Amino acid sequence: MSEQIAIVCGSFHQTEVGRMLEVAKSTAAENNLEVTEVLWVPGCMEIPLAIDRVLSREDISAASCLGIIEKGETQHGLAMGQAVLKTIIELQLVHDKPVGLGIIGPGAEAHHFEARLEKHAAASITAIRAML
Repeated sequence: MSEQIAIVCGSFHQTEVGRMLEVAKSTAAENNLEVTEVLWVPGCMEIPLAIDRVLSREDISAASCLGIIEKGETQHGLAMGQAVLKTIIELQLVHDKPVGLGIIGPGAEAHHFEARLEKHAAASITAIRAML
């Protein structure tokens, strides 16, 4: 029987993250992981709350998060990205369940996206498989 996982997606860059989601689902199937829940949240800032909620469920063994935190004209994206990533790491420890990080950035620019979409999505799933 395969492990059940959830994938949480930030919708701010919905087209790109949608492509990441397809890669993540395919990689999950290749690694005998069943994606039983896909949640879309407004952006990366909302990912930790959704991760917390899905990891609280008995039927979910792990979660992946997909999104993009792009470089802005101020330090807002960097500060937000650091808070999001720190919280995701803490949630892994609190729930004792792995979270695969498939967030591009912080500090990503539009020309960075294409080269990273598939790699980040696939890595978020293979990291889960390695920890289960």
